[in-house]
Amino acid sequence: MVENYYRELVCFLNARLGNRQAAEDVVHDAYVRVLERASDTPIEQPRAFLYRTALNLVIDGHRRNTLRQVESLDVLDSEERFFTPSPHTSLDHGQRLDMLRRALAELPPLCRESFLLRKLEGLSHPQIAERLGISRALVEKHIVNAMKHCRVRVRQWDAP
Repeated sequence: MVENYYRELVCFLNARLGNRQAAEDVVHDAYVRVLERASDTPIEQPRAFLYRTALNLVIDGHRRNTLRQVESLDVLDSEERFFTPSPHTSLDHGQRLDMLRRALAELPPLCRESFLLRKLEGLSHPQIAERLGISRALVEKHIVNAMKHCRVRVRQWDAP
């Protein structure tokens, strides 16, 4: 399964990006993308698929950063000023947050806490491991399991 490649992929991206935190963020996003993919077709080469997804995210991020550096601040201000979510979108967002809260409540305490410390407080894996008194490998496993659990539960609750 794709969880086995987490540390390897972080090291790979860290060597290319020169920033461990950025590498971990990209790997998290790659895992979310892979776990949320709509296809029920099994991935034939999970390692290659995960690496390709992560590299695509790095390329996309680089393109976005390059574009943002060229845009003037006036354009960015006007984008935000004219964006107002519809009430339906806000309700859907609120419902999804509620589903996420319920899914997180189903997790074992250390799994939930690892996920929240990473996603809400932005702590690194070593910081989380130190705070919770567990190994870094266990922190990584908890975070991936939490993401997978939340994805599955939200899909179940969201199904018509």
